[in-house]
Amino acid sequence: MITEYLQALVIILGISAVIVFILGKLKISSVVGFLVAGVLIGPFGLNLIKEVHSIEILAEIGVVLLMFTIGLEFSLKNLFQLKMIVLGGGGLQAGLTIACIALVSVTFYHQTINAGIFHGFIVALSSTAIVFKILLERAEMNSPPGRFSVGILIFQDLCVVPFMLLIPVLAGKTGGGSGIAWTLAKAFLVIGLILFASRWLVPHIFRHIVGTKSRELFVISIITLCLGTALLTSALGLSLALGAFLAGMVISESEYSAQAVSDIVPFKESFTGLFFISIGMLLDVGVLTANFPGIVKIVLIIVLVKAGVLTVTSLVLGNSMKTSLTAGLYLFQIGEFSFVLALAGKQQGLISDDLYQAFLAASIITMVLTPFLIRASAGIAEWAVTKTPLSAVEKRKHRADRERYPKSIRDHVIIVGFGLNGGNLARILRSTGIDYVILELNSKTVRSAKRKREPIFYGDGTSIEILHKLGIGTASILVVAISDAPSTRRIVQLARSENPHLYILARTRYVAEVDELKRLGANDVIPEEFETSIEIFSKVLHRLHIPINDIREHIDRTRSDNYRALRIVRLPRRYLVEREDLLKDIVIETYRIRRGSVCDGATLRDLDLRVRTGVTVIGIERNGKVERMPSPTLRLKADDVLLFIAKRVDIDCAVQYLDSDRDNPVYCTVGKDELE
Repeated sequence: MITEYLQALVIILGISAVIVFILGKLKISSVVGFLVAGVLIGPFGLNLIKEVHSIEILAEIGVVLLMFTIGLEFSLKNLFQLKMIVLGGGGLQAGLTIACIALVSVTFYHQTINAGIFHGFIVALSSTAIVFKILLERAEMNSPPGRFSVGILIFQDLCVVPFMLLIPVLAGKTGGGSGIAWTLAKAFLVIGLILFASRWLVPHIFRHIVGTKSRELFVISIITLCLGTALLTSALGLSLALGAFLAGMVISESEYSAQAVSDIVPFKESFTGLFFISIGMLLDVGVLTANFPGIVKIVLIIVLVKAGVLTVTSLVLGNSMKTSLTAGLYLFQIGEFSFVLALAGKQQGLISDDLYQAFLAASIITMVLTPFLIRASAGIAEWAVTKTPLSAVEKRKHRADRERYPKSIRDHVIIVGFGLNGGNLARILRSTGIDYVILELNSKTVRSAKRKREPIFYGDGTSIEILHKLGIGTASILVVAISDAPSTRRIVQLARSENPHLYILARTRYVAEVDELKRLGANDVIPEEFETSIEIFSKVLHRLHIPINDIREHIDRTRSDNYRALRIVRLPRRYLVEREDLLKDIVIETYRIRRGSVCDGATLRDLDLRVRTGVTVIGIERNGKVERMPSPTLRLKADDVLLFIAKRVDIDCAVQYLDSDRDNPVYCTVGKDELE
């Protein structure tokens, strides 16, 4: 028996690894790979696995661990901080989807109203695993459709618990209204006990467990808490998933949540993979082929209803038509927790075997389609808002904003995106008197900035019409400061084609985007991860008292392999301790003498740094020894380190002067002029 079981596991893991690898090369989610592997090796495929029930047991453990990790990530503190707009949007999406699917189920499939509501439950959820992974890979978590999708997915994950509680009620197994009341009373009782434990009991226990410094004991305790709480809720007539979710929330309220997540994630990923494989095993390929037209009809109903409801929900929250359509195409698929609900509903008689098989087939098809539709979502949404009657809706929605575009403006700066980067740039431009206009796709941000008299306008930068209204043909600089990588590429391409002389500066999150954006026409690209790395090592070297010109040489050498958008990094200042109120602008800096430079072999009197640059040399380090307040007649050598004291602007002048060649010195008189 054990040999057969191990043989089944080897077959499952081996074939799954091959399929996931192949689909990974095609940029298709691993979840789809697990589903396809399950179909292939299951009893309705090649029938390689005989012990399907054993795999289902492991899959149920995977669901429990998955719910536990969700509880870890959504602590009570974070749940209370969720904005009403996310809760309202999620509630609207779930409610409309359930209502629409229930109507379709009752009208066209002749189901009871309770069964129709249950069908709405399983269709209302989308795949957190697939969508999150694709959004991370495409760096679109912070894009407008990405932010909306994340908020909706969070709400949907939270809906799993009440949906599970309501399944017995819909099946008529809890005695009507009294049954609902008793179920809710048990749920509140269990939640109350667990919240009490999270406040007083669990932190005390885990404090002693962590004190043993045994990782094995910690992991065993975490798993025991997870499975034990799940068993407790199951014994009280509630779901295993609810108990695991609440156990995760208990740990999330303690300081041990981060360690718990890192220890449990490997188990979760392995068992969750088995869960999707077991779902694939349940799919009867014969049902799929025999009822293919009907299953395609179900797929179309799911896609149209969910995409339509999500689009309406996003529009209600104030997003643009393009953002709303894109988000609808992100979340049209059936979610992984829908399979859990469907299995529970099948056991309660809320869905027939034939409809269950049709649902499985349709769900797997929607998951397989997800990567392809997300990849094409921007183009589909662009076509829909420009070539279909939906364009009229978008124009009416924001006609007031569009009518206030600037009439005539030249040599200005166009800022696309009014987040942190765009806002800081606008503030600097305003203080220096430079003309600029801002384009932003978040209508609430536009209204808020307009109240502060910012020259901001609502619109999508990927629209050539809107770029024309902002004066792209007469602008001098375009700064693209948004987090949406596909939109950034489109904006850069359009702007370059409309104005060949325009200076385009684009922001991106990853270095991998730099070459593509430059190919499309960007003059300079600032990748956040690259600039962060430069900021880190420059601060570390500065803290270690490495000379400023050595640090800048490292920065230049690093940038020369990637880009030279910024030549100088502002290094942190080190203020004098004494008389800080009078000398707060004075900084101390170091400089290493280069061989062949203007200062190699010269004396301090020859250099006359105080008069020419405004800096004072207060020390010289040579061969590990420091000479304080050196004599003006001391002759300098290569690799000597000078210790300056002056204003930052004077030190910059001194570095420029000392970097110059001996035969062609570069003088800087800023410091002297300021003194005079």
